[in-house]
Amino acid sequence: MQDPKYVKKAFSRIADRYVATNHVLSLGTDILWRKKVGRIVADWQPGKVLDVATGTGDLAIEIQKKCPDAEVTGSDFCEEMLAFAADGGVKKTVVADALNMPFDDDTFDVLTVAFGLRNMASWPNALQEMSRVVRPDGHLLVLDFSLPTGILRTPYRFYLNKVLPKIAGLMTGEKDAYEYLAGTIEEFPSGQDMCALIDTNGFRDTKALPLTCGVASIYTAVV
Repeated sequence: MQDPKYVKKAFSRIADRYVATNHVLSLGTDILWRKKVGRIVADWQPGKVLDVATGTGDLAIEIQKKCPDAEVTGSDFCEEMLAFAADGGVKKTVVADALNMPFDDDTFDVLTVAFGLRNMASWPNALQEMSRVVRPDGHLLVLDFSLPTGILRTPYRFYLNKVLPKIAGLMTGEKDAYEYLAGTIEEFPSGQDMCALIDTNGFRDTKALPLTCGVASIYTAVV
């Protein structure tokens, strides 16, 4: 069960170590995933982009690089994380709860959310709120963890639940937070289940793109 209050407190405590920890735990592949997202968004040639749950701004910064003419806004409910995003180069940041965003209807051409939807209190409500602020025929892109299928599933789940929390605990002092996050990955829908969730909550034409043997996935959709 998602617990946004717990997530907010945990991320506030580890904001200064969050990026480095992610790079170590993913062996640097999270950087490649964000670059892939940046290229996809650039192909849509957006004028205004909202990166929801931007955290320390890694994805927003990548989109700024790939879309230099676009206005990119990073939003998050954790002020401590947003401070790092602003310091890191995100030009526009807004403190906002993803389930109740302070933006007018049909404001953005593209909305992205990386590793954030999974931790929101209600996935359907969050998606409906996202569809509200994206213009008609605008795009949604979700990047999040998923569970690989086939022979890799069992060893990956061992890494996810037994190894990852220990490494992250040593780096951040917050082992419990990463045990919690591992649990959310186990529960989070992926593949066609995620496509169905998105398609029934304000979007259409959802497509799934597995990354790194299914360890993560990109989902794209249209309002």
